[in-house]
Amino acid sequence: VQLVESGGGLVQPGGSLRLSCVASGSSFSLFAMSWYRQAPGKARELVAKISSAHSGRYADSVKGRFAISRDNAKNTVYLQMNSLKSEDTAVYYCNQQIEGRDYWGQGTQVTVSS
Repeated sequence: VQLVESGGGLVQPGGSLRLSCVASGSSFSLFAMSWYRQAPGKARELVAKISSAHSGRYADSVKGRFAISRDNAKNTVYLQMNSLKSEDTAVYYCNQQIEGRDYWGQGTQVTVSS
């Protein structure tokens, strides 16, 4: 499985970004997909997760601001990020766990700054 993220960049506080992650393989629709992030000097943390049935859950810090979705026809998972704050600055990683094994993308940098 290969995961390729895109959509990161520099945005002002209060702005929006949409991250995308394209997965290889034919089993994309069968498994949950997640977005994690890692800020400098901090541990990687779960931001959002979407099940194969399209049910999403979120870290408390992003509830009401971020939305995760998936398009199984395109093997793609999205993270819509609104009302961005400086504390959202991090490298964002796409994750898929298959039979206990974690697959990660290379990450995409999101910087929130004026």
